[in-house]
Amino acid sequence: MTTTDRTPVRKKAKQFSRLLKKERPDYNYLRELFRHIRKEMNIEVDVVGAPKKLPYIPTEEEINKYYQAVWKSKNMKYVVIVKTLLYTGVRVSELINIKLSDVNLDKCQIKINKRKGKKDRIVPFPNSFMEVLAMHIENAKKESAVYLFESTRKKHYSDRGIRKILQKYTDEAGIGCSISPHKLRHFLFTWMKKKGVEDALMQAYSGHEKPKSLEIYSKLSLEDCQKVYENKIKDFPI
Repeated sequence: MTTTDRTPVRKKAKQFSRLLKKERPDYNYLRELFRHIRKEMNIEVDVVGAPKKLPYIPTEEEINKYYQAVWKSKNMKYVVIVKTLLYTGVRVSELINIKLSDVNLDKCQIKINKRKGKKDRIVPFPNSFMEVLAMHIENAKKESAVYLFESTRKKHYSDRGIRKILQKYTDEAGIGCSISPHKLRHFLFTWMKKKGVEDALMQAYSGHEKPKSLEIYSKLSLEDCQKVYENKIKDFPI
């Protein structure tokens, strides 16, 4: 088929719209849908023009200033939320779905359960965080919670709810660049890279799909990664 034989884009969009209307899709749904379509059809993204701008990574000073604002609030649930994001590098969509049963305090690990056939993974947290996290879990159990972080309505937080919490402390800390869950994630992995942690060791924790890194990581044990992580995380700025 030549390009002239293709259905006009506007017409094809109308056909897709009729097909998808019953799904009541939002922007994120459509973005993921077309990402999977590109993957199924082996279509590479061809971006023409200016190179993609690198994401802003907060400095250690900014992270310290931000965390101090969180700590001064004396809201321990929010302190634990921010520390969990910083120490594990999990995505906000993963954070809100962590259940109490996913946390292994003895091994200082949290299981991230992936959906839609994707592989589950284990993320570590430092020994120094174990006691605070254990106290949070104990309080959550007294409230008959299921998820690690639940709102007053006995439901896990929403993506928007977590972002709202983080924005509150961005404002209180007086930081010019908004601190989002993804910026905390970027900070952790950038920090670990600067400390010399190999890509292969970070691969399992980040959840990125990089075949070469996965191939290297398959030869390593989770215990080895845990030791490297624990050794490096001692110097973490909070």
